[in-house]
Amino acid sequence: MTALDRYVRLESDGLWRPGPDEQRRQVTISFGDATLVIADGAARPLAHWSLPALIRLNQGERPAIYAPDDEASEDLEIADDIMIDAIEEVRKALARARPQPGKLRHWITAGIIVATLTLAVFWLPGALMRQTLAVLPPSKRVEIGATILAQIQTKTGQVCRDPTAQAAAGKLVTRVFGTGTPMNIVVVPDLPQGALAIPGGLIVLDAGLLYAADDPAAVAGFVLASRTAISGGDTLEPVLKEAGLAATFGLLTTGDLPREILQRHADDRLAQPAAQASVTDLRQAFTAANLPYRPYQMLADQRSSDLPDLGRDPQEGRLTPPIMTDSEWISLQNICNR
Repeated sequence: MTALDRYVRLESDGLWRPGPDEQRRQVTISFGDATLVIADGAARPLAHWSLPALIRLNQGERPAIYAPDDEASEDLEIADDIMIDAIEEVRKALARARPQPGKLRHWITAGIIVATLTLAVFWLPGALMRQTLAVLPPSKRVEIGATILAQIQTKTGQVCRDPTAQAAAGKLVTRVFGTGTPMNIVVVPDLPQGALAIPGGLIVLDAGLLYAADDPAAVAGFVLASRTAISGGDTLEPVLKEAGLAATFGLLTTGDLPREILQRHADDRLAQPAAQASVTDLRQAFTAANLPYRPYQMLADQRSSDLPDLGRDPQEGRLTPPIMTDSEWISLQNICNR
């Protein structure tokens, strides 16, 4: 992305308010990979805001005030004219890169339209979903995930933030999914399902799960199980199945999915027990991640008295790579107490 590449080393000061009732604090702002990075004076990241989802609260005024989403649960004030101009240019570049109605319609030739209408009842829904999932850019997935997360937070409480604990969460997700994974863990105060995988590479984790666990391998098991339970392996697929054919077609042709559909999806996910992966899929996932079953089974049984029957644990009695250090584990457990 030319605009983002040009400003990748640009930094400026700003005033960040992490919550509606919290004091503003001096921070350093820089560009990440399609994100705006907010760091403290020691260059420790405090937050990553998705640039495609960034909202300017006082259009045309200076200093500029930005929020990461429509909820405006956080805000960031920037007085540096160069940084403001850079953010606006990058936002415009990202907007131009999104699927546009005119461009997307060119993908559908007259012959495909005729064939689609003929086979609509049997072929269109599945094919339309596969096409949408295949062409939707990562920035739009991040935007959809941020909207769902904002709605989830209205029921679970705001995402807990602490730089040291977030670094530990990053280590855990790397241990589960491998180096270079696009997945990220966010912790909320109260999530009855334990862990939920949502679009944008996010896994929402219950703080109570961290308090109850004696071993980070148990939490790693919940993280892995939440991702494995997604039908088809794409976290956006359940959203589109629930949204229906018309909304999916609208997403493909205009790049937009109505906010009320995403909010309803979030509410439905919170109202139902967490989806369960098949025993076969769970075994394969645990084996691939080189994780033991037993800590996960014990914590699942403790929370719901429903012990997943995965059979003999092939890792039992064997040394497995550590999840994290004791100090990192304690930091992660206390992320919502800071």
